Amino acid sequence: MELIPIIALIIVLVLIIVAGYVKAPPDRAFIISGLRKNPRILVGRAGIKIPFFERVDKLYLGQMTVDIKTEQSVPTNDFINVNVDAVAKVRIGTDPAAIQLAAKNFLNKNPEQITQDLQDSLQGNMREIIGTLSLKVINTDRDSFSDQVMEKASRDMSKLGIEILSCNIQNVTDENGLINDLGMDNTAKIKKDAAIAKAQADRDVAIAQAEADKAANDARVTAQTEIAEKNNALAIKQAELKQQADTANAVADAAYSIQQQEQQKTIEAATVNAQIAKAEREAELKQKEVVVKQQELAAQIEKQADAEKYQAEKKAEAELIQRQKKAEAAKYEQEREADAKKAQAEAQKYAAEQEAAGIKAKYDAEAAGIAAKGKAEAEAIKAKGLAEAEAMEKKAEAYRKYNGAAMAEMMIKVMPEIAAEIAKPLSQIDKINIYETGDGGQGGASKISGNMPIVMKQVFDTMSEATGVDFSEIMRANTYDAKVNKNVNITGADVSVKTEEK
Repeated sequence: MELIPIIALIIVLVLIIVAGYVKAPPDRAFIISGLRKNPRILVGRAGIKIPFFERVDKLYLGQMTVDIKTEQSVPTNDFINVNVDAVAKVRIGTDPAAIQLAAKNFLNKNPEQITQDLQDSLQGNMREIIGTLSLKVINTDRDSFSDQVMEKASRDMSKLGIEILSCNIQNVTDENGLINDLGMDNTAKIKKDAAIAKAQADRDVAIAQAEADKAANDARVTAQTEIAEKNNALAIKQAELKQQADTANAVADAAYSIQQQEQQKTIEAATVNAQIAKAEREAELKQKEVVVKQQELAAQIEKQADAEKYQAEKKAEAELIQRQKKAEAAKYEQEREADAKKAQAEAQKYAAEQEAAGIKAKYDAEAAGIAAKGKAEAEAIKAKGLAEAEAMEKKAEAYRKYNGAAMAEMMIKVMPEIAAEIAKPLSQIDKINIYETGDGGQGGASKISGNMPIVMKQVFDTMSEATGVDFSEIMRANTYDAKVNKNVNITGADVSVKTEEK
């Protein structure tokens, strides 16, 4: 009977504990108040409240988004009305003091109700900051603007137990479109600078292109001359290498044919040996069969002779002997036949092995020939490249030694051909009628013949302008006047004349 009150007391305690057990999630604070002066705060942990004497209130601790908009235009420091849209991220502080402050204002409220309560305060802070800044600063330095809003609002929000995590300026507009005008002004300046830069770049490109074209033309002439010389040397070297390659291919083909014939002879010899062994086995088997037949015949004769005398007694014995002899002969014949088949199989195996060895040798010889041919082709390509490089070097050296005097000599050699081509049209004329007044009728003929030196001089001057070499000075280099009064020096494509007083 004494245990009943104890059990009842335990049951009551258990019910109180079960009824008073609470567990707070990480994003909410459970505030237990009633018996103590300072309430207990549970964040992300469990606790016990005493039913009927204590109560549990909840406070949201998660991150909240507050839209901050200037519902009416706000004048800036330079008296320009602007509208600003911003977004702030806030939450209730996690330390006990901040939670107690927030509990006095936002206890048991959902996030939407808390953000609605904070919106007016944050808008007022942003309007105050707008009035201290100019339009250009607000639009171009938004980070500084948002930092000032956060600094201003943090002092007010800390009194409510609120922390401001971030503040982002999303949009800035003005009533008169001044921001767009500032953008157009900057756009015009950028376009102007870009046009100037483009014109300067086009000029530089044109100059560089002209210089590059000149250098490319000079290099092209030099390269084509060197290529022609190297092609001649290359053709000679290719002929030599082809002759060597053809000789090597012929030697390789002959060696392969000889090796193939040797392998074929080996295979044929092995085949003949196998056939001979087979024939010997068959002959030996035939001899054994003859002996057996002779024995059978002798047994039959002896049995017939004994039958006349011992017909009654020996008949059974003769039949028994005859059966034994037949069994032995059959067994012996089977053994001989098995030996012959085994010998035949061995001969076929040997022939197959010889054939496989011949095929392997054939492939080895073909691989060696291909390798030799590839090596010869590689050597030929290498020799070809070396010959081209050497010819290009010799051609470049010869071109560098080609001075103005040599160029003049070449041009002088073709002068007769040029004169012949100039006079060629006159040779096609059958008849010339000259009508001349004055000079005794001789002016017309003299003018026709006199045009030839003029044309030749024009050709001579054109050649001098094209090459940069004064051919008249070169031709006068060995005259009496050049030896007495002038010293003509020709270096490369430049001609300089120095006068010396004698």
